[in-house]
Amino acid sequence: MALPSKPPLTIRLCAPRGFCAGVDRAIQIVVLALKKYGAPVYVRHEIVHNKFVVDGLRDRGAIFVKELSDIPEEHKDRPVVFSAHGVPQSVPADAAARNFFYLDATCPLVSKVHKQAMRHQRLGRHVLLIGHAGHPEVIGTMGQLEPGDVTLVETPEQVAGLKVPDPDNVGYVTQTTLSVDDTADVIAALEARFENLTPPSSESICYATTNRQEAVKQAAVGTDMFIIVGAPNSSNSMRLVEVAKRHGAKGSMLVQRASELDFDRLKDVRTLGMSAGASAPEIVVDEIIDAFRQHFDVTIDIALTAEENENFPVMRDLRETELLPSDMAFLNGPGA
Repeated sequence: MALPSKPPLTIRLCAPRGFCAGVDRAIQIVVLALKKYGAPVYVRHEIVHNKFVVDGLRDRGAIFVKELSDIPEEHKDRPVVFSAHGVPQSVPADAAARNFFYLDATCPLVSKVHKQAMRHQRLGRHVLLIGHAGHPEVIGTMGQLEPGDVTLVETPEQVAGLKVPDPDNVGYVTQTTLSVDDTADVIAALEARFENLTPPSSESICYATTNRQEAVKQAAVGTDMFIIVGAPNSSNSMRLVEVAKRHGAKGSMLVQRASELDFDRLKDVRTLGMSAGASAPEIVVDEIIDAFRQHFDVTIDIALTAEENENFPVMRDLRETELLPSDMAFLNGPGA
C-alpha cells in the first residue's frame, strides 16, 4: 500500500544568514582560551545570545557568570572573557583591580561605535545613542562615557522630549543590531529637531545586520510564514522577525530549536521563508529544515543577496594557538 504523499513546501533560505564575523571571533576566543589555558575559562555574560552555543562552550569547560565578583577567589588566576556585545569601561577597570587576566571578545564593529561615541564627546557634543534599553551592547556603549554625556533614544516619539545641554552640539550613534528602517525613522526625527546634528563618522549598524535584513526583505514577499532561527534575547534576530512581517510575510516567528515547531499550525504553509540571526549556528538551521522534511516534500530555494567574506582575527595572546576544525565541531552537533 502506497504511503500518502507529503504536501509540497518551498523553503526560501536566505543567504547570508547565521554567524557573522564578530560572533565567529568571539566563539573562537573562548575555544582557543580553553585550548591554551585549560578549563575553566570564565565568561562574563553570554558570549553571544544563543543557548546552543553557550551550552556547547559550557560542556567544554567555560563557566558563565553575571559579574566578575561571581568568580571564586581560588580561580582568580583563570582567564575571563568579555562577551561580543561589549562592556562598560568599569568592567576592565574592575578586572585590572582584581588582577584578573582578561580577554576582550567585543565585536570590532561594536568597538567602532564606542570610538564614535567617544569622539563626539571629545569634540564637545552631547551623545544620543539610538538603541534598546537594557541590551548588553547599549549598556556597554553608554558605559564608555559619563552618565551626563549620553542619552538613550529608543523611538521617534521620544525625540520631542529630549533635553540636551546644547541643541547645536549633538551627535548620535546607534546600536549595531537595530532595524535599519526603524533607525531611519529615529534619525529623521532627530534631524528635524536638531539642525546641526552630527552623524557618526561611518555607519553604526553593522554589515551583517544590514545584509540579513535585506535578504529577509526580498525573500518575505508572498511567504505564508517566515521563520527566524535565533534567541529571544538576540536583538538582531528579533529585528528579523519584524522585518519579515513588515515586508510581505503573512506571519513570522522566532524559533530556537526544531522541537518548538507546531506542525498543526504550519500544515497549510506552502512557501516558507527562513533565515537565522547572527549568533545562530547553521546546525540548528539544518535541524529545522530536517524537521520540515518529515512533514513536507521540501524544495530549497536559496535567496542570495550578498556575499560576506569578513574575518576578524583574535587577539595576539591567542594567535599562536592553532584552531583545528575539530575544536569547533561542537557547533555541528553530536558525532561531528
